Amino acid sequence: MDGRDDRLDPLRSFTASSFRLDAERWQEFVLEKDNQVILNSFFSTPDYTNLFISRCRDSEAGLRVGLDFPKNVQTKVICVSKTGREVITKDNAREMLLIQEVLGDDAISFIIAVSEEVGCPLLSNPETNSSWASGVAEEALRFMERQKNEALVMKAQIEGRTFLPHPDALRDDHRPGNAVHDDAVHEGAPHDEPLRDSAEGWKLSDVKLLHACDSTIIEWAELVSEFLKQDSSQPVLDGLKPLPSEEFNFWKSRLKNLQFIQQQLRSSRAQQVASIVQKAESVYWATLRDIHRDVQEGLKEAEDVTLNLGPVQEKLEQVEQMEYQQLGDNMAAVMEEVCLLWIRSEFYCKPCRMVVLLQEVCNLFLQMSRKFLCGEEVMRCLVSDPGPVLDDVRLVIRTLQTLKEAYSQTRIQLEEEQSCWDFPSHLVFFHLDNFLLHMRCFSVSVQLYRLDQAVLSGVGGRMWSDVVQGVYQDFLCHVTVLSNFTCDPTDPDDQSFQQQLAQFQAQVSDLERRLVSVLSRAFEDCCSVSSAAKLVKMFGFILDRPLIQDQLRPHLLRLVEMVLEELDQTERLFQSQREKPDTFSRFLPTAAARHCWSHRLRLRAEDTLTHFTAVHNLYQDSGVAQQVLQRFQQIVDVLQDFGDGVRSSWSSQLDSDCGFILDQPLLQHNQQGMLGVNCSHKLEAVLRQLRYVSRETDVELHLHAARLYTCIDDITQSYLSLSHTMSCYRQAVSETLEEEIPLIQNQLQELNRTLSDLQRTTWSCEGVLQLVEQQRHRVMIFHATVSEARANMDAMTGILQGWAELQLLQRSDDSLLEGGATEQSCRRIRDEGQELLRLTQVNRRLYAAEDSSESWITYLDHIDDKVQDGLFQLLLRSLHFLSDNMNPESCSAVFLAVSLQLQETGSVFEPSVEGGLSDLLKSVISDIYTAASLPPRISVSRHGNYQESLQQNPDLSALEQEVMRRLGQVREEAELLKARLDRYSFLWLSSRAAVMKEFLKYSRQLGPEELEAEGAPPTLKDFHREIESLGRRRTDVTQLDEVVVLHSWLQVDLRPFRDSLLSVLQDWRHMYTQYLLGAVSNSLKQVTQRGEDEDSSSSSRFPLTETILLLEAAGVELPEHLAAQLQC
Repeated sequence: MDGRDDRLDPLRSFTASSFRLDAERWQEFVLEKDNQVILNSFFSTPDYTNLFISRCRDSEAGLRVGLDFPKNVQTKVICVSKTGREVITKDNAREMLLIQEVLGDDAISFIIAVSEEVGCPLLSNPETNSSWASGVAEEALRFMERQKNEALVMKAQIEGRTFLPHPDALRDDHRPGNAVHDDAVHEGAPHDEPLRDSAEGWKLSDVKLLHACDSTIIEWAELVSEFLKQDSSQPVLDGLKPLPSEEFNFWKSRLKNLQFIQQQLRSSRAQQVASIVQKAESVYWATLRDIHRDVQEGLKEAEDVTLNLGPVQEKLEQVEQMEYQQLGDNMAAVMEEVCLLWIRSEFYCKPCRMVVLLQEVCNLFLQMSRKFLCGEEVMRCLVSDPGPVLDDVRLVIRTLQTLKEAYSQTRIQLEEEQSCWDFPSHLVFFHLDNFLLHMRCFSVSVQLYRLDQAVLSGVGGRMWSDVVQGVYQDFLCHVTVLSNFTCDPTDPDDQSFQQQLAQFQAQVSDLERRLVSVLSRAFEDCCSVSSAAKLVKMFGFILDRPLIQDQLRPHLLRLVEMVLEELDQTERLFQSQREKPDTFSRFLPTAAARHCWSHRLRLRAEDTLTHFTAVHNLYQDSGVAQQVLQRFQQIVDVLQDFGDGVRSSWSSQLDSDCGFILDQPLLQHNQQGMLGVNCSHKLEAVLRQLRYVSRETDVELHLHAARLYTCIDDITQSYLSLSHTMSCYRQAVSETLEEEIPLIQNQLQELNRTLSDLQRTTWSCEGVLQLVEQQRHRVMIFHATVSEARANMDAMTGILQGWAELQLLQRSDDSLLEGGATEQSCRRIRDEGQELLRLTQVNRRLYAAEDSSESWITYLDHIDDKVQDGLFQLLLRSLHFLSDNMNPESCSAVFLAVSLQLQETGSVFEPSVEGGLSDLLKSVISDIYTAASLPPRISVSRHGNYQESLQQNPDLSALEQEVMRRLGQVREEAELLKARLDRYSFLWLSSRAAVMKEFLKYSRQLGPEELEAEGAPPTLKDFHREIESLGRRRTDVTQLDEVVVLHSWLQVDLRPFRDSLLSVLQDWRHMYTQYLLGAVSNSLKQVTQRGEDEDSSSSSRFPLTETILLLEAAGVELPEHLAAQLQC
C-alpha cells in the first residue's frame, strides 16, 4: 500500500480537513511501515470493523493509527467504521466506510452525562414541552437517546468493551410506576433476576415498540457475534509478530467484556425487551436465547483459558526478568507449563491456539535475543573485539536451539500420553528458524577469526602458517568492510543486510578455497592418527564446510586407513609382548602390572577410536565406520580374555599368599640375629595387591584373601606401627656405646621379655592391633630415653669439636700477634664447660643412674677422656699456630715486631730481642695452657684440672721447645743487623768539639796511629771536603730500609734509628757551617770598622765571597743582619 491507493481517498480528504494536513504530511503518514500494516489489515480483513486516527507527537507525520480506540486521548479522534463485514475495495470504499469525528475520553463522558442528567429528563417532562408542536418533543427525545447510545457505544469501544444499545421507543413513559435506569451498565451492579414471564403495563399490539425490540435484538446479535468471532490468532494471520503478553491480554479483555455483556443482558431494560418479544411470540425470541447461550459459553471458555494461562504467564514473566545466560536452563520449564496448559484446559487444547501461543513464545525469545545481541554493537565490535560478539551469537543460537529441543521433548512426552500435538512444527518455528538460519550464516561466516591462533607444525609448518595468516589478514579486510555497513544483523527481514551478507559469504568462500591447499598439505604431512586428530580439532570450525570437505575427502580416507593400521599395531604389540615379564611395570606386583598393561593397551585402542570419531564426523561412510568398529571390538575382546586370565590367576595366587601371611608370627630374628617384622616384604606385597584389588571391582577374592581384606586397615596400621617400632628398637640397640650398655641393661632385658609376646602371635590372631600398640608404647619410651641421652652426647661431641677449631690466638689488623688468648675464647670455653657438666647430669637422670655406681663412674670417665682430648686439640692447634707463624717456610705474614732505636748508649732493640720477645712468647704459651683449666672436671675419680694433665704431654712440650728454638734463631739474625748498622757509631760516639778543635789545628782528623802532626789550619777546601763527606753519609742513611723482616716473621722497624742518625749528621754539618758563618760575620765587622774593601783586608783567613758561595752551596742562608751588611 502506498499514498496513491484509491481506497484511501475518502479517509485522506476527511483527515486532511479535520487535522489540517498538507499532502506531504499525509504521504509520510501512509508510508510508515507500521501504519501500512494496520491500514492494510483494516481494508483487507473483514473482522476488523473500526479504525481510529489521532494526533501523536512521537510520529514523524504527527499522526497515529490503530485498530482500537486510543487511550488517554484529550483531543479529537477520527473513527472509521465499516457498514458491513466486507473487504474494502476502491469501488465500494465510499459506500462501506462511515467516517466521523469524535472527541477524547473526557468529551464522551461529558456527552453521556449531559444526555442522561439534563437532555432526556428535560425533554420527557410534559411541563417543558407542553407548548411545543405535536411530535417535536418525541422526535427530540429520540434524537437525544440515539446520541447517548452512540456515545455509550463509543465509550465501550474505547474501554475495549461491547455496549448493547437499547431501543429508542423503550422509554420511561412505556412503563408505569417508575423510571427505567440501566444500572448494570453504568453502575456495574449485576442483576441475577430471571427473565420476567409477563410485561405488565405494556400493550402487545404496539407494533412500533415490538419492531424496535426486534431491531435491537438483531443489533445485539450482530455485536455479540462480531465480538465472539474475534480471535487471538488474527495478528499472526496478518503477518505480525505478537508476544505472549498480547495473548494473555486478549483473553483477560475477552473475559471482562463477556462479563460486561452478561451484565447488560441481565439488566432491567434487557429484561423488558425479552418480556416484550416473548409475549409477542416474536421470531427473535429464539435469537435472544441464542445470544444468552453464546455469551454463557464464551464466558465459560474465557474463564477456563484465563485460569490456565496464568501459570504460563507467570513463568514467562519470571523468564523475562532473568539474565539471558539463564534462559537455556529454563526452556524446559516454559515448555512444561505450555504442556500443562494443553492438558488442563478444556478449550485451549486446540492446535490452532497452541500454534499461536508457541509462535508468540518464540517471538518473545527472539525479541530477548535481539535485545541481548544489540545489532549495532555486533557490527561495531566485529573488528575491534570479535571474540565476545561471536560468543554472544553462539549463546543465542544454543539458547534458541534449546527451546526447540524442549519443544521436541514435550511433543514426545505428549505422544506417549496419547495427547499429541498434531500440527506441523514448522508452523511454530517459522520466524525462529529464519532467525537461526540468519545467525548461523553470520556466525559461520565470521568464524575465520580463529585462524589467528592456527599454527602448523612439520617440515613446512612455518611456510604454511604464513599462508594461513595471509588468509586471516584478507578476512580481516572483508570484515572491516562489512562492519562499516550500518544495519541490524539480527533482523532477518532486513534485505539490505542479506545482500551484504551474501557478498561477504562469497568472499569467505574464496578464502576457503585458499585454505584447502594448505590443509591438504597438512594432512599429507600427518604421520599418525593423533596428529590428524589435532589438525581436525584446530580447523574443525571450517572443515565441515561443503567446499572444504569435498576437497579433503581423499585425505580423510587415508586417515581412516591410518586408524586401521594403528589398531593392527596395537594388537601386534599385545601379541609380541604378552609373555615377556620385562614389559610390565617394576613398581607394581606382577599380576597388577599385567592388568595395567592390558588396560593401557585398551586405552590406546580407545584413543585411536576417539581420533577416528573426530575424522569420521567429517567423512560419513557407514561401511568404513563398521569396519573400524569391528576391528576395535576384536582387539577389545582379545584384551578382555587376557585380562580375565590375569585376574583369575591373580586371585588364586593372592589367596595362597594371604593364607601364608595369616599363619606367620609378627616378629622373628633375622640372619644377623636382630629382631624384626617377619616376612615384611611379602606382607607389603600382599597389602599392596589388596589395595589395588579394592580399586578393581572385577577381581574375585577367595577365602584367605577375603579374610585378610576385611581387616586390611587394622593389619596395615599394625604393620606400619610394628615396622616403626622395630626400627626404633634396632636403632636404640645397635647404636649403643660400650659405656652405655651397663646403664640400659635392665631396661633392655625387660623390653625383650615384652617383645617375646609378639613372636608368639600370628597375623590371624584377634587383638593384634591392640597388642602392637601396647608394645609400641614401651619401645617408644625406651627409644626416646636413649635418643635424648645420645642427643646430649652428640651435643657434647659438638662442643668438643668446636674447641678443636677454636682460635685462642688472633692477629691484629696489621697481621701481628695480639698478646695472649682472647677473653672471648676463654669465656666460651668456661661456659661450654659448664654446659658439658649440665648435660652429663641430664643423662644421669635419663639413665636413672646412681652417682656412686661403677657404671656411671665409667661413663663419666669416658666423657672426661673426650673432654681432655678436645682440650688437647685446642692447645695443640694454638701451639701449632705459634710454630707455623714462626716458621720461615710456612708463615705467610709478619708475626712479631720490634724497632731499632738510637740511644745515648748506642743502638738497641725495643722490645729487647733477648728478653722482651722471650717474655712475650712465654706469656702467650702460659695463656694457652691456662685455657685448659677453665672447664670443670667431668670425672669424679680423677684429680686436678685438665691443665695439669696436659702440661705433661710430650707433643705439646715439643711444640713449645720448637717455638723457643725459632726465637733463638731470629735473635742471632737481629744482632747481625745491628752490627751492620754500627758502622755509623763514630757519629754518636765521637765528641764534636774535640773533632772540631783537631780539624782547626790540623785541617783534618788524625788517625789512631798519629800522635803528633804538623799544624795546618784548614782552608775553605777542607771545609768543603768535610761538608761533602757528611752529605754523602746522609744520603746513605736516607736510603736505609724502613722495615726489615727477619726469618719471614719478625719485623724490625729501622725508622726510629734512621731518624736519630739523620739528626746526628745534621748536628755535625751544622758545626762546620756555623763556624763559616762566624767567619763571615767577623769579616763583615772588620770591613765596616775600617771602611776598606774586603779584598784588601789582611785580617781574614777566608775570602768573604768564596765563603758565602760555599755556604749557599751547602744550603745555608745568611742571617738577615749579615745579608743587610753585605748589601751595604
